[in-house]
Amino acid sequence: AKLPGGGDATVIAWLWARTVPCPNPACGVQMPLMRTFQLSKKAGNQHWTKPVVDRDTRTISFEVQNHADGVPQQGTVNRNGATCVACNTTSPLSYVREQSRAGRMGEQMTTIVAEGDRRRLFLSPTDEHVKVAKSVKPNKRSIPQQKMPTTAYLVSGRGYGITHWHQLFTNRQLVALTSFSSLVNDIKVELMNDGADEEYVNAICTYLALAIGREVNSCSSYARWQNSGDFVAGVFATQAIPMMWDFAESNPFSTATQNWIAQIEWIAKAVEYLPPNVNRGQVHQADAATTLHADSGPVVVTDPPYYDNISYAELSDFFYVWLRPLLRDIYPDLFAGILVPIEEEMIAAPRFENARDRFEGLLGQTLRLIRERCSPEFPSSIFYAYKQKEEKRDGGTSTGWDTMLTGLVNAGFQIVGTWPMRTERSARSNALSANSLASSVVLVCRPRSDDAPVATRRQFLGELAREMPDALDQLTRGAHIAPVDLAQAAIGPGMQVYSRFSRVETIGGEPVTVRDALAAINQAIAEYDARQEGEFDPETRFCLAWLQEHGFAEGEYGDAEILAKAMNVAVDGMTGLLTAQRGRVRMLPVREFHPDRPLALGDMTAWEGAFRMAYHFSQREDGSTVEGAAQVARAMSGRVDAVERLARVLYNHFDRQNDSPNAVAFNSLVTSWSDIIAKARQEEQSGLM
Repeated sequence: AKLPGGGDATVIAWLWARTVPCPNPACGVQMPLMRTFQLSKKAGNQHWTKPVVDRDTRTISFEVQNHADGVPQQGTVNRNGATCVACNTTSPLSYVREQSRAGRMGEQMTTIVAEGDRRRLFLSPTDEHVKVAKSVKPNKRSIPQQKMPTTAYLVSGRGYGITHWHQLFTNRQLVALTSFSSLVNDIKVELMNDGADEEYVNAICTYLALAIGREVNSCSSYARWQNSGDFVAGVFATQAIPMMWDFAESNPFSTATQNWIAQIEWIAKAVEYLPPNVNRGQVHQADAATTLHADSGPVVVTDPPYYDNISYAELSDFFYVWLRPLLRDIYPDLFAGILVPIEEEMIAAPRFENARDRFEGLLGQTLRLIRERCSPEFPSSIFYAYKQKEEKRDGGTSTGWDTMLTGLVNAGFQIVGTWPMRTERSARSNALSANSLASSVVLVCRPRSDDAPVATRRQFLGELAREMPDALDQLTRGAHIAPVDLAQAAIGPGMQVYSRFSRVETIGGEPVTVRDALAAINQAIAEYDARQEGEFDPETRFCLAWLQEHGFAEGEYGDAEILAKAMNVAVDGMTGLLTAQRGRVRMLPVREFHPDRPLALGDMTAWEGAFRMAYHFSQREDGSTVEGAAQVARAMSGRVDAVERLARVLYNHFDRQNDSPNAVAFNSLVTSWSDIIAKARQEEQSGLM
């Protein structure tokens, strides 16, 4: 790319927007469909792209702006429909789908991202770059020809007229991927000519094929530009392939994000760190419900399917159609089919008749097989990264957890613990803006004794009430389990009580189900949280009560005064926590606790401390999260422990309100608590020296 001041820079990525004709006949432009015009949120390098309308030619071009030039306008497309940037005409999503099916959806380059000196350069598109991108044509015989399934979690099932896997790539991407693939075969011949043995040749070709699989994930028109981190994010940010309106076409020959050499280095690093002399692994592909490839009491560790949450087989075809031509001669059994086999898949997919019963039957059969064969000395471990409560915010237990736990109990297992393990990257795209699980939860199971007693519901609830508070203390104050993971982690001690009995029943002899037990466990967590609130200072208890009633909206001064008297505090004495003007009271949100506000040393309330710290975790671009929070911790001195307990309570409140930004901020605060305290102590010791 040519730089405005002279010189060249290597392109990292070309950013594109899909387009459809504006439905307004007086306008007639190709409407760019963009979620956002923001290119970078990084401090000191904030940029956005501006659409410029030429009404004479009825065209739109794009010019890169920095934040000195103003702020970007809102995106032009969302789940409800699209808006034309030229005439503001709105159209429903059904119109966009109709245009796509008719072959009238196009693509327009919006930005060129290039390599700079320790930062990204954002350049306006040029005719030369557009011409080159559109000039290439792939060899049709080389590209995958397999059809996509028409399921709702794939773009092929959403009415856009996309039917084949190769349609998820631009022509230039198809040329790149087919070129890399053909070179693997060339290398195979070269290695054999050099005298390499077959096993070595197959290993090298396998690793190169895996690198191509990684490249397929980023070299697709369903990859996107991550403007909070300035990198190309791959297709699978979630376990689905939805429509991607504005996408990033990465340059595989750059030295930055998602380039080909980086994919090779990832594979090489994995190979380097594999311990070759510890154990010789054996790999089998088999039906888990009928086969267990081990003798003499194996230690079982498994990550089972999540009910109907992920359709693994159909999503695997995204990679399979590229890997099959490269690996079917090396692994003929694994790549025998044109597509991944799906009929034996253990999920509750709509394509199966009686999907739930089928899933429960297969899962139960698998767990019983494990129970019969597993080691009597070591526990079996089951990873389960799935929210315990339904996303509908009704407080109900998810069907996935209910089914998994019921299967374990019915198979004869006792759950003796849960270990939340940090298995998810904090920088992954859905964690940056959503209230996502940070951990997988490991269910630790042992075979239940054959003579385990029967318990009444009252007996179960009594033992639960005795054991849960200490267990929750250990999880929160001892292990600092993140609030987002607490409901999952608390399943362990709760289900340990339930599953130690062969059966729990009501006074009338009816069974107390796993779903009933999980409801009781969640109630125990709520009661534990309520007891925590009673330990806070009066001002914090006032703020909690006011937040639960009014949120951050204004309320009557008289109502605030009544509540304040009940808490033995004065409204006028909480000016740093709320505003009181013209007979109205408003709680200050996190964004108003800016670090420029002076710190009141020693007498800061838990509320102010929590909101001051949360401010830093809600402003991730400034890079001062732990450091900023540590300064607040130092100012609070011996009262800082209450902040972590309050942050958990606030997380639960915002989680129930479906307020992800605030929930994420307070969850991040708790997750970073050990680092915050360590940093505060380090700075305090440095100040004393």
